[in-house]
Amino acid sequence: MEPGPGSGPGKGAGMGSGSGRWAATACVVTGASRGFGRSLARLLAPQLGPGSALLLLARSAEALAELAAELRPGTTGSGTGSGPELRVQWVAADLGCQEGLRSAGAALRELLQDASFGRLLLVNNAGSLGDISKSFLDLTDLEEINAYFSFNVSSALCLTSAALRAFGARPGSVRTVVNISSLCALEPFPSWALYCAGKAAREMLFRVLALEEPGLRVLSYAPGPLDTDMQLLARTQTGDPGLRQHFQSMQEKGQLIDSSVSAQKLLRLLQEDSFPSGAHVDFYDI
Repeated sequence: MEPGPGSGPGKGAGMGSGSGRWAATACVVTGASRGFGRSLARLLAPQLGPGSALLLLARSAEALAELAAELRPGTTGSGTGSGPELRVQWVAADLGCQEGLRSAGAALRELLQDASFGRLLLVNNAGSLGDISKSFLDLTDLEEINAYFSFNVSSALCLTSAALRAFGARPGSVRTVVNISSLCALEPFPSWALYCAGKAAREMLFRVLALEEPGLRVLSYAPGPLDTDMQLLARTQTGDPGLRQHFQSMQEKGQLIDSSVSAQKLLRLLQEDSFPSGAHVDFYDI
């Protein structure tokens, strides 16, 4: 989720020119059960060509099973255009705890042991707002704070490391890691200390990854103020009255963005593959 508005072109070998589907791709989307992650998975599925697999991760088993059934080739009325070769898998896991992260990591390693994949696309979308009713001075519970960062920062680091180690440096392969970021990674919002800190920390992690691994394509994408359940929480539970009113006003004026519209912009970024690795690109920059 992204609360409000956000760079730059470069050139590199990556996801391709946008013509044709991506063959033999292992694609992983976290937080895929609803909102932006669900919209993105729907757009990515028809982009994945022969020999590809799509792994969906989130906490809700029911929502994941429903999405996977929709995206599997041959589903009546799915409208995805997925090729008959696409494998769609899902794992319900809470990435904020050891057991959930272990389950997700095991599924990743099992999927990526297939040496036929020539492309890896990992989208780190899973995230939460935290208790936005609290000001900085209200955040005194270490267990609450640690649980927030475990889910929003640590799990993305662990899952990305596991995926990259499992996939390895295959000759001629393309490896792309996407971090779903936010304007909050760059600017402070009152009563959103956890969310802003989590997004900033996560973005810096991926900037370090881009620096350490020049063979990777790394992107932090801020999707804009999305019309999602998270935005509903933002405009009803934000502790700071001015910020809460700002979100309410955006909703009333029709300024919130449909998840599928923002997901389409991210897909275009990946198809064109002209961003500098490690870049922060905002919905409004495109």
